[in-house]
Amino acid sequence: MTAVLERPVTTPGGLTQEQVDLLGTELDRIRQDVLDSRGARDAAYIRRLVRVQRVLELGSRVVLLGSRNRLAWVAGTAGLTLAKVLDNMEIGHNVLHGQWDWMRDPKIHSTTWEWDNASTADGWKHSHNEIHHTYTNIVGKDNDLGYGIMRVDEAQEWKPRYLVQPAWNFVTACIFEYGITMFDLDLGEHVRDKRTMSEEKKAEVKVALAKMRRQLGKDFVVYPALSGPAWRSTLAANATANLLRNLWSHSVIMCGHFPEGVATFEQEQLDENESRGHWYLRQMLGSANISGSRLLHTLTGNLSHQIEHHIFPDLPSNRYMEIAPRVRQVFARFDLPYNSRPLVRQVASAWHKVVRLSLPNGWMAETNRRNLVPQLRRLAAATRRPRALPAVS
Repeated sequence: MTAVLERPVTTPGGLTQEQVDLLGTELDRIRQDVLDSRGARDAAYIRRLVRVQRVLELGSRVVLLGSRNRLAWVAGTAGLTLAKVLDNMEIGHNVLHGQWDWMRDPKIHSTTWEWDNASTADGWKHSHNEIHHTYTNIVGKDNDLGYGIMRVDEAQEWKPRYLVQPAWNFVTACIFEYGITMFDLDLGEHVRDKRTMSEEKKAEVKVALAKMRRQLGKDFVVYPALSGPAWRSTLAANATANLLRNLWSHSVIMCGHFPEGVATFEQEQLDENESRGHWYLRQMLGSANISGSRLLHTLTGNLSHQIEHHIFPDLPSNRYMEIAPRVRQVFARFDLPYNSRPLVRQVASAWHKVVRLSLPNGWMAETNRRNLVPQLRRLAAATRRPRALPAVS
């Protein structure tokens, strides 16, 4: 562990400025090592994965032409779900980050790629690459943190409307791709603030709606129609694949950003002249990983290595597993918490936080079977007087 210098602590994680600078230098070295060594095997990886995804999707669509057969329906739906997951996670998300732009392949480039998702590539790149990755876990700036609609930190004033956030979070999970599109457009802020849309915003909405119509038409009109008499079962298969893809994507994103122990930051903490080291430090403390197998990492788009991704968003995703041990050593040297758990535990932790923050601060910790009734009375009273939680009588 790096020795603590006799300086006032002014940064998250209890590090001095000298330590932050050293941390930045160490992480820069890891990044440069990957940049210097990427090459043919990395290019072969992404090209192979794109081929596999396309063959899997086409094969599943063909199988679903006979979807009135139960076995064909199950096989086609499973294959289509997997194809959509690969398209969105390990391929689309990472291509749109520019991770493969160095190949100069116009077919796999962030400026030309479009994905099987309701969000337009350009809209998503702005809200995700430019906003989320710049202002990671800054409350009020980062819409990925609670998607702009949930209470995500104890410091936020509790309001009765937050009681429904677990249900709202589940609904968001089911329609995740469409929810992300709305967040990309900042529609929630426009409705909340009763703002009139500018001509530029109207144009963005028009483009997004056109993309949504194409997605809906493809999955719920064109492909079912091609199935002829099997159109109902094909439509159900497509709806199931989209639902499962949305639930999976939502769970992975929650695990990376929202479990217990992940730090959030207030806007006042953001230094406009933030150094590279400070930016690294915020990414490290504001992200969490999922431990598991190589297959799990691929299916999550390697966002199971969310910490490494947030530190190095433009490095090829297949390298995150390789550099994770080196990144973890940096955490250990600076006595920083490396938040990594298996999938089930990380999902449970994220949902626990959603539920806990839907309630007034301390309510869950103070509640047990013996005092449940009076605690519920307190909660009911708090919904009428949200600024103060009455004491137990």
